[in-house]
Amino acid sequence: MLSAPVRPTPALAPDTTDPKRFLQKLRHISQRKTLFGRFVKALVIFKPRQQVVPLEIELLPQALEQHTYKVVRSIYFKRLEPFGFSINDTLALPDNDLERLGNALHMRTKRSRLSNTILFKEGDMLEPLALSESERLLRQTDYILDARVTINDSTSTQDSVDVVIYTRDVFSISGSGSASTSGTRLSLRDINFMGVGHQFRTTYRFGLSEPQPWQFTGSYLIENISSSYISAELLYQNTYYYKQQSLSFRRDFYATTTKYAGGASAAWFQTLQPTYILGEGPPPAPNEELSYIPLKYYTQDFWIARAFRLKSYDLARDNPSRFITAARVMNIKYTEGSGPTIQSARLYLAAFGYSLRRYYKDQYLFGFGRTEDIPAGNLLAITAGFEDGAIKNRPYLGVKGAFGKYNPSFGYLYGGVEYGSYRHNEAWEQGVLTSEVLYFTPLHRIRNWRWRHFIWNRTSIGLRRPDFFALDVDQEDGIRGFSSASVRGYRKFVLNYETNLFSPLTLFGFRLAIIGFADMAWLTNVQNRSPFKEKPYTGFGIGARFRNEYLPFNTIQILLGYYPRLPEVGGQQEFKIFQTGRQYYDFNELRFTQPLITEFR
Repeated sequence: MLSAPVRPTPALAPDTTDPKRFLQKLRHISQRKTLFGRFVKALVIFKPRQQVVPLEIELLPQALEQHTYKVVRSIYFKRLEPFGFSINDTLALPDNDLERLGNALHMRTKRSRLSNTILFKEGDMLEPLALSESERLLRQTDYILDARVTINDSTSTQDSVDVVIYTRDVFSISGSGSASTSGTRLSLRDINFMGVGHQFRTTYRFGLSEPQPWQFTGSYLIENISSSYISAELLYQNTYYYKQQSLSFRRDFYATTTKYAGGASAAWFQTLQPTYILGEGPPPAPNEELSYIPLKYYTQDFWIARAFRLKSYDLARDNPSRFITAARVMNIKYTEGSGPTIQSARLYLAAFGYSLRRYYKDQYLFGFGRTEDIPAGNLLAITAGFEDGAIKNRPYLGVKGAFGKYNPSFGYLYGGVEYGSYRHNEAWEQGVLTSEVLYFTPLHRIRNWRWRHFIWNRTSIGLRRPDFFALDVDQEDGIRGFSSASVRGYRKFVLNYETNLFSPLTLFGFRLAIIGFADMAWLTNVQNRSPFKEKPYTGFGIGARFRNEYLPFNTIQILLGYYPRLPEVGGQQEFKIFQTGRQYYDFNELRFTQPLITEFR
């Protein structure tokens, strides 16, 4: 039997998507002394993009593991400015006036702030994971773009090490504003005030067509006070529909080795809540005016938690698993307003849990090439308590389970389920059952282009609750670009898909990505009815994401959405162009927090 002839391999077609030829033409134009040439030189970055260094995805690479339990002899901080520098290329320097101007206006993070963030000091014995956990904690701050914690092997000895820490700052100051016929907005913030890590944010609106024609929101945050990892925040918000004044102190299980966590807060609130959210009737029909119930209340909240290390059967490694106990006391006092789910009460909660956390590294998830930390592990928590209320007393029981798995060839998968309910008159009431699944694929590459897919599912089911219209599918709660006061429900199932195509193009320092999305949401306001028996609401769209990792307002998204069914336009289809600066997805940290009442949203 004759075999088929082998076809010759065709010659490779020229790469019409390669931007090199186009950039060379722009470079020649930028070298001209004309006004347009100067504009192109300021607009386009001609510096070749640095090669992406393969990441050590392991939690503790072997190169660092060999230094465990050695004495830290010295710590040297190499602090890099936001623009033009690189952690992976120590020879990189700013090469244009805009980058040099940005660095001149920036105040670098102080060494004392960086020293307070890491988990070891000079003279300490280097504990397992101290290097990698310190690197992650530095990257986790809002004002550090990227960080590397390394060992100087040329000067280290058999019993001591010299640690070198590279950090690259984010340009911390930003302001924005907008004006239209409906009002004017001015915003200012600094996420690294004077280089000490303090953050303040302010927003002022005026000329509004509301009974209160102005709004103001301001906050001041101090992170990691005196190396205690206790953060303090002062918040003030004054709008017509919502007012808040609060002061809080908090210490989380910031690292896998943290033993103690806790918090204390005091707050005052004044809100105008739509009547249908509180269970007082159905939502309004399209174009019908909303009715509100005024609420005034204040809260005091205290909690404390302790993590216990579990036995390790490997003498060379610490067992990352922890058994955790926690207690919480919360007092809430209503001075105005009422509703089926509202009562002044004192809540006592206790929780017991198991936590296993690991972190891996990857790129091109929510950023454009910077190192990002991916949480993986398991979490199980059981919460029990008692509500001593002004109207009724009732016990509470809740349970939560979650896991996260990561593999470079598979991607990332997170799954979680949570249930909580009160018991009164020998029956369970005001219950909630929620679940969440997040998956993203491995990173795919075609030359200088990269893309990744995201799939996200959220389910909320109300159980024997009076607030049949508390759930919505607006914006982050369901469908991007969708907003409707009349689409409310009791049970919902949301499915989101997104694809991100990361391009090699840069404009004014902003990297460009093309995104597409498809969102679906099923919602019912009938008790004991499946949301799948209702017709789904959908949204489809495409757009562009501009991201500058070095600025605090680092993401701008412009999207075109198509919505086949909108109640506000008689159920007809509609196209929308909208802008957002928030990322749609985020990681669940698998971190044990204070004992919580399961949220119905």
